[in-house]
Amino acid sequence: MKNTISFRVADFIKNYPPFNEIKLKDLEELSQEIKIVYKVKDAVIFDEDEKAHEYFYMVHKGAVALSRNADNEIVDLCDEGDIFGLRPLMANEDYKIGAKAYEESILYAIPISNFKVFTKSREGVSNFLMESFASNTRNPYSVGRKGKLFQESPEISVTPPTNDLLDLQSVNYSKKLVSCPPDATIKAVATNMTKKKVGAMLVLKDKLPSGIITDKDLRNKIATGEFPITARAKDIMSSPVITYPTKMTLAQAQMAMMKSGISHLCLTQDGTPNTEAIGIISKHDIMLELGNNPAVLMKAINRARKFKKIKRIRHSIMSLLKGYLAQNIPLTLISKIITELNDACIKRVINISLNKIDTTPPVKFAWLALGSQGRSEQLLHTDQDNALIFEDVPEDELADTKKYFIELSKRVTKGLHEIGYEYCPAEMMASNPEWCLSLTEWKERTLHWITNPGKDEVLLSSIFFDYNHTYGNQDLVQQLTAHILSTTQKYPIFFVHLASGALQNPSPSGFFRSFLVEEDGAHKDFFDLKRRALMPLVEGARVLVLSNQVKSINNTAERFEKLAEIEPNNQELFLACSYATKALLKFRTKQGLLHNDSGRFISLDTLSKEEKIKLKRTFKTIKELQELLKIRFKVTNLVG
Repeated sequence: MKNTISFRVADFIKNYPPFNEIKLKDLEELSQEIKIVYKVKDAVIFDEDEKAHEYFYMVHKGAVALSRNADNEIVDLCDEGDIFGLRPLMANEDYKIGAKAYEESILYAIPISNFKVFTKSREGVSNFLMESFASNTRNPYSVGRKGKLFQESPEISVTPPTNDLLDLQSVNYSKKLVSCPPDATIKAVATNMTKKKVGAMLVLKDKLPSGIITDKDLRNKIATGEFPITARAKDIMSSPVITYPTKMTLAQAQMAMMKSGISHLCLTQDGTPNTEAIGIISKHDIMLELGNNPAVLMKAINRARKFKKIKRIRHSIMSLLKGYLAQNIPLTLISKIITELNDACIKRVINISLNKIDTTPPVKFAWLALGSQGRSEQLLHTDQDNALIFEDVPEDELADTKKYFIELSKRVTKGLHEIGYEYCPAEMMASNPEWCLSLTEWKERTLHWITNPGKDEVLLSSIFFDYNHTYGNQDLVQQLTAHILSTTQKYPIFFVHLASGALQNPSPSGFFRSFLVEEDGAHKDFFDLKRRALMPLVEGARVLVLSNQVKSINNTAERFEKLAEIEPNNQELFLACSYATKALLKFRTKQGLLHNDSGRFISLDTLSKEEKIKLKRTFKTIKELQELLKIRFKVTNLVG
């Protein structure tokens, strides 16, 4: 009959390195010699310079802190599945650092004498132990790893930009040919190219391509004086035209341009100059398809005239995002680039919408991005949150003015939906009359929220107060910001309610730091990364910067970095919060790209041990932040 306890021990340790390198039968024998040790919080397991034990240890439940007595610095925090106390095994020496239970813990004490045989017989075991022993710290907040959490190892396999596959895709080309006859004047050619915003014009004779004129021809042949401005298209065109069939891949198009040293290809019915021209493809079009250059994408956004064109560009932005994540580029840089491109898409949608309305805006206005978009943290395609402020007008003009901007907002939100932003389920969009107000109306609305901080008002403030100016008049936004900061200082009780709201998010972890998952609903047994981990940081940063009168910083990680400057005594905590925010945001983005969703709900079964440990490490920071909020804003008194 099997020893039930040792069988359970073997069943646990087989999942973790280096034990996963050992046969189960051997593990079951080893487990019979393993001792189970229980430690209350702060109980010492071994001290620095203490004589070596006959065991090394593995954390089954809880956590163990490794530290040096000299400065009491925690050099590592061992979690479920981690091993520690390897010095007696690896170097046959006494301990150089101490270990104590960081919280109530259950440990497995593995006898060194029984385990040594595996270090000699299995290379994978010895390699892992050597690496673990050589690395004094895996603590993400230690000096050596500061800012590198989630940035050094490929935690999740995100498909990198598969340029090889992209290369094999068919080319997309413009079927609206911009052309001229051979006798067209150069002035007419240049004027038409400028009007159509193209870099090349095809010269057609009897509908067949006889030549092509590019920006380069105008520079080299006209601007230099080689040909007069009165010259004709046939005088400066490059001829014969290099033609190809429409069914060609991106790779073939690239190769054709490189081979001939040209930047445009003419596509014809059968690929020869003897049939009608069908379209034209440029080097810029190919770079856009590959989606590997922010400058090219930005240029394409600004050129787009239709929503469906912007939607295609947004797919390229996602390819760019995947590539950046696969290359482990710092999230701060990724976030700035993707946010710039997303903002450019929104601005283009607003411009297109304005062009579709016969009349110009009656007064100045500003478009605000709210929520995660306002914080520059919306890397994936999620829903839209936005608002509009318009300049104050006389009372008798208010209804008509508002009618105009609601009509504009409906067109914009519809356009945003067409390019990939879902409608906000709660209708927190400028197309809703409640979110399309004059400056005075917004001042009155925010004053009401601040002076009557009920549950709904705090929720609305939480969403609105992360606004970011996206389009239009900046002065209107600055006036509203000044009003909000001034009002909140007069009513400090608002901060208490805002802090209370920040503490309402459910805890990310339970007893022994186990993940707390959803108990029912569509995401039963999934971990809610947004509500349990990200939002406590986002909401904590918001109330702290507002109470510190910090303006013009909306990004959560940057807010914490600013707070670290303002409050040196809390610098370590705020920097840890900044790192944790970036880590969680990057983790959510990778999960979203991996599963083609928002990345909010995580199936824990799909995570590796390392991923779980890194997530859990952020929970400690969240808990410390929430403790600070409770004390600073005296939230306990409010809820009590």
